Amino acid sequence: MKNRGTIILATLLICFSAQIFSQNDYPLVSGPVLGPVELRTATILLEVKSFVKKVSIQYKAISLDSSQAADPGLLTGIERYKGELGKEFNPIKIQIGGLKMNTAYEYKIFADGKMVNLNYKTRFTTRDLWQHRKAAPDFSFLTGSCAYINEKVFDRPGKPYGGDPKIFETMGATPASFMLWLGDNWYYREVDYYDKWGIYYRPSKDRSIPEYQKLWANMSHYAIWDDHDYGANDSDKTFPFKEETRKVFMDYWANPSYGQEGKGVYTKFSYGDADFFLLDDRWFRSNDGLRDSVDGKANPTKKMWGNEQMEWLKNSLRGSYAPFKFIVNGSQILNPLSPYDCARHYPVEFKELFDFIADENISGIVFISGDRHTSEVTKIEREGLYPLYDITASPLTSGSHKFDGKEKVSPYRIYELVEKQNFSKISITGKKGKRKLVCSFIGVNGEDYGNWSVMEEELKAKN
Repeated sequence: MKNRGTIILATLLICFSAQIFSQNDYPLVSGPVLGPVELRTATILLEVKSFVKKVSIQYKAISLDSSQAADPGLLTGIERYKGELGKEFNPIKIQIGGLKMNTAYEYKIFADGKMVNLNYKTRFTTRDLWQHRKAAPDFSFLTGSCAYINEKVFDRPGKPYGGDPKIFETMGATPASFMLWLGDNWYYREVDYYDKWGIYYRPSKDRSIPEYQKLWANMSHYAIWDDHDYGANDSDKTFPFKEETRKVFMDYWANPSYGQEGKGVYTKFSYGDADFFLLDDRWFRSNDGLRDSVDGKANPTKKMWGNEQMEWLKNSLRGSYAPFKFIVNGSQILNPLSPYDCARHYPVEFKELFDFIADENISGIVFISGDRHTSEVTKIEREGLYPLYDITASPLTSGSHKFDGKEKVSPYRIYELVEKQNFSKISITGKKGKRKLVCSFIGVNGEDYGNWSVMEEELKAKN
């Protein structure tokens, strides 16, 4: 075994110093994008150009304990992409398995036998098996929505809608375990969403900008979608290319799963001692224009999430014992004053979900949403129960929204509006039973726009 390991290690050292690409034949469109990193696996996404015939990832451990050092064969490896290449758009995923827990690895991308020079480090660290052994780890993650990348020839005339993409460089330099994308992660235009070719063109084009690349590599990524990366503005369940945009979503993100029975993209995952429930607010969605009520009663046909997803969510929440349970949605959930596509305008499902949370004594609920082109924290009091909060994080680069009227001075807002480009960093820290959530709002150049916090014990349901 030791001889075999030594041979593999020597082979990798040779490969790591292999010939690299020139600028003219550079093989990557974008990436690598770090997907979920678990206890013994890591998923890496990238997109390669049509002339590439072979892709592989070569990796080696760089942080070892004494037990691992006994066998060099466990320290290095090669994983080859086995799928189809040579298409016009080639987003691919490679999962590395058999890794050691709580271990740092570095990796290199090889295309057609040559190493791709990225000019920055590509590393990941597998998770620690803390359950039943030690305290839950402290961790943080970034989140935000509405990432519009300008392309003048296809954009509307006048002032560019997209803001400074430097925000992605700031995010890439901000320490965090993962990035949670809240929808409108790219913006389909009229030249995109009327045909299948355009549906692939937009994420391929947008992901290729230089400002994104270190962010893709520096942390894991999870995502939901909203209308602009699902289809046209305000798209609902009737969008004709929804099957194709679902396929694109699955190709460009590495979520744990994508709906059930081939419907939608909802899923869930855990990180540390927190659970995340990622909702799909488009696949099953009724048109926003349907009346909220009919003859004075809530319209039973107007739904945002649909019966199947609602059953999944309720069962998933009931099975969770996490101190923080994040319900993540593209549209806002709680804002009573929103004139737009807030979940409150789907009153049957809204009541069903909140009655379930109350009746089943579900603790630790925190909502995270995007869409509104501004950031805020909304609080709703519940008589005899703990209050509910909705953290809205937006926009990353799209145009910001200026509130007026009742929303400008909303009594439900407990953190002032951030009406400019920003992202959020959410941290979970503290001892068991006294965990603390802190949400910070950060600007393009790292400006501190303040923070809001809540303690685990403030979100406890009555026994």
